Amino acid sequence: MKLSNNTILITGGTSGIGFEMANQFLRLRNSVIITGRDAARLEAAKTKLPGVHTFQSDASDTKAIAILFEKVTREFPDLNVLINNAGIMRKINLNEQGSQSEDLCREIEINLNGPIRMVQQFLPHLKKKENAAIMNVSSGLAFVPLPVSPVYCATKAGLHSFTLSLRVQLKNTRVKVFELAPPATQTDLLGSFDADDMKGTSIMGVVEMVQRAIKGFESDEMEIRPGQSNTLKLMSRIAPQFILNQLSRPVDRLLAESDKS
Repeated sequence: MKLSNNTILITGGTSGIGFEMANQFLRLRNSVIITGRDAARLEAAKTKLPGVHTFQSDASDTKAIAILFEKVTREFPDLNVLINNAGIMRKINLNEQGSQSEDLCREIEINLNGPIRMVQQFLPHLKKKENAAIMNVSSGLAFVPLPVSPVYCATKAGLHSFTLSLRVQLKNTRVKVFELAPPATQTDLLGSFDADDMKGTSIMGVVEMVQRAIKGFESDEMEIRPGQSNTLKLMSRIAPQFILNQLSRPVDRLLAESDKS
């Protein structure tokens, strides 16, 4: 894919990977549009990223996605790149009942259903472009789960599978389908995790991670796996139980904390 003169829509662009993608793509002379649910954070992003365009929208809301599509394609008819980045990650103890169970599937709505609906909504428009791309942001945890975040990991495994199928179904179109599977990256997504949860994990800086993602985008690397994501995929094939055991260690602390309460 060319790196300049694209019109790029990034969901969840007010912080973390989405924000840094917007920053780097703007510097490469692209028109960049970001979405987010929080109006104040969108305004803050606009201040930090002169030239970025913002739309308030909820990636988990079907009606909001339809409204977003109408607004974006009307104001930016040259849109040719969709990056499904919006996502949340939580530690969840499946032994517990109560208030948490009320929104147990929240990650599914944002991380998995959201990208699927965005693709369905924007695909007819993208298929009309000479050069178009969809990038779904999954995770290195799509290949092997971190059991303290069971729903998050399930959504990323699902998004990985969906992306593989989407790529095959679009093979006779001009739409390229990329998957970015970040490793643990220094963003707010890790805010609820402490040092013990991340023990043995090499956390990648967000600037470096996005640089690697853009390099893969330029070279048509359809499955971009920066840093430890490569290792996770390899280990999931050659020693799946070993790597699962390694990533399961934080569960003992989670269960111990639950027993105390």
